Amino acid sequence: MKEAKIIEIPRIFDERGNLSVVEETGLVPFKIKRSYWIYDVPGGECRGGHAYKENNEFIIALSGSFDIVVDNGKERKTFSMNRPYYGLYVPCGLWREMENFSTNSLALILSSTDYDVNDYIRDYNDFLENEK
Repeated sequence: MKEAKIIEIPRIFDERGNLSVVEETGLVPFKIKRSYWIYDVPGGECRGGHAYKENNEFIIALSGSFDIVVDNGKERKTFSMNRPYYGLYVPCGLWREMENFSTNSLALILSSTDYDVNDYIRDYNDFLENEK
């Protein structure tokens, strides 16, 4: 499978509350062009269900928890996201789905490209054809 992997985000511990910082130099393996967040996901709903041709993502569970299922067309791997100091790097060319959102979860997604509707592969069968 391409290198989808968990990356630990540095933490600064403080009795008043902890702090973490994400920068594109050294931590996120791409230049950040866009950020967006997913929240208020109703119970049982899934998000994602697509792959990108060019876009890479770094996904953080800022609050609550959810699972990210990454698929290369041959194998699937599930990453449980439940700590704000871990991010999942998902390179382009992998199918990804987000599921099992807890109440009040908040997902932050950092992207390597500006939004482009033509970068999406939204049909799983088309994705499988591209992987051949």
